[in-house]
Amino acid sequence: MGKSESLNTYKRVLPFVEIMDSTLRDGEQTNGVSFLPHEKLVMARKLLSDVNVDRIEAASARVSEGEREAVTKICAYAQKNGLLERVEVLGFVDGGKSIDWIAECGGRVVNLLAKGSLKHCTHQLHKTPDEHISDIKKELEYAASKGISVNLYLEDWSNGMKDSPEYVYHLMDVLTLNVQHSTFNVQRFMLPDTLGVMNPLQVIEYFRKMMKRYPDVHFDFHAHNDYDLAVSNSLAAVLSGARGLHVTVNGLGERCGNAPLASVQAILKDQFHAKTNLVESQLNDLSRMVESFSGISVAPNQPIVGENVFTQVAGVHADGDSKDQLYFNELIPERFGRKREYALGKQSGRANIAKNLEELGLELTPEQTRRVTERITELGDKKEIVTQDDLPYIVSDVLKHDGSEDKVKLISYIVTTAYGLKPGANIKVEINGQEYEGSSVGDGQYDAFVKALRHIYKKYLDRTFPTLANYQVSIPPGGRTDALVQTVISWHYKDGLLRTRGLDADQTEAAIKATFKMLNIIESDLTK
Repeated sequence: MGKSESLNTYKRVLPFVEIMDSTLRDGEQTNGVSFLPHEKLVMARKLLSDVNVDRIEAASARVSEGEREAVTKICAYAQKNGLLERVEVLGFVDGGKSIDWIAECGGRVVNLLAKGSLKHCTHQLHKTPDEHISDIKKELEYAASKGISVNLYLEDWSNGMKDSPEYVYHLMDVLTLNVQHSTFNVQRFMLPDTLGVMNPLQVIEYFRKMMKRYPDVHFDFHAHNDYDLAVSNSLAAVLSGARGLHVTVNGLGERCGNAPLASVQAILKDQFHAKTNLVESQLNDLSRMVESFSGISVAPNQPIVGENVFTQVAGVHADGDSKDQLYFNELIPERFGRKREYALGKQSGRANIAKNLEELGLELTPEQTRRVTERITELGDKKEIVTQDDLPYIVSDVLKHDGSEDKVKLISYIVTTAYGLKPGANIKVEINGQEYEGSSVGDGQYDAFVKALRHIYKKYLDRTFPTLANYQVSIPPGGRTDALVQTVISWHYKDGLLRTRGLDADQTEAAIKATFKMLNIIESDLTK
């Protein structure tokens, strides 16, 4: 099969896939996650109105008063905006109690939880298959009498197909036959891999069997990620006839979570040319919102929504991007409301730096770019990433002082601090080609360092060391613990002030660099 033929096949097989997001229900089963009613409302509005998922599962019926409040608020919003049929609530086979609860909250759709495996039916419910089917039929009839639409979950369907397929078929035969005779209606049969035990080949096998026996039924697939196969299994289900997929934002869910919404969307569109109703540009904002409300951080390398996934680190990649976008693929960050970034560190080259300078509107000569590159490489050995926010500081630091003509140089130093003792410093410096050593203690590490310098200047050079007038520390935006520190120090010199700056990942080191810039300015002034 040629490439074009293959793509045409996918287009034919996957014309449209319905997306149901279960973040507010199944995602909330993530350990430690509990959404407040107003948070659920905000997320529901984002999912339905901005991201445009086809359906949301808002909660489980009868769980708490907080859930009642959340569902009532969501249903009121959805009713006002003509979206009520897209709001679903998990209900149980409980003699109509879940149906009444949903109706009281203003809901119109129940996702009814039935047993999809013989083991669950007999061991958890302690009922025969026919007894359970009878209870389901009563629930369906009651829902119809209350004007509630029903989607039916077959919980543990994956193990049901593995261990008791005859049970699954018997349940489906009875329920689909009743649907045909209009006793009640089931909109969708939803097939979960409840324990996340399936692989894609099994999904294909079992779905094809279901499709062969029930070709006119709308099947959804609900994947869990215990073997890291939730996305693969979801795609296998769609390729085999599933018309809907269940997802959660950021892959939230019990144990290892569910199929992540953003990943499923990207693969459906790019790899299989399927259509959905999702607005991709809203996916990153949605991810950040759910990350904030859930307290569960997104891994930096999580596809589509991870912090690092659109960041090029290697300089060769940035160079290739400038030459006909050699390192681009269909995952263009702008699709998802993001932008491509080029990391600054010891592995970045001039191309990365040029990209960042261009973004900031800064123009440097090739020689200046070389010096900035060397400085970033040096800093990259001390901290994990140099960010774009750091770059203006670095450029200013490098262009104002290159160190090539320094007459005062730091050879080595050690500063110490211990509980109950004053910090100490031992230093070795070179002044006009001659090396000197000194030591001192002070009220802080930098104070000890400066006093050791004063000692050298007074003992060996018989010169007065400038006095400090002001000391300012600033950190580029970002709030990181490893951020670069810019130290600006003002010194009394002659009849005015001499101001110098230093930049480093370490505050003491930044202050030392600022100090040596001051000493070199003075030394140059003395030799004029």
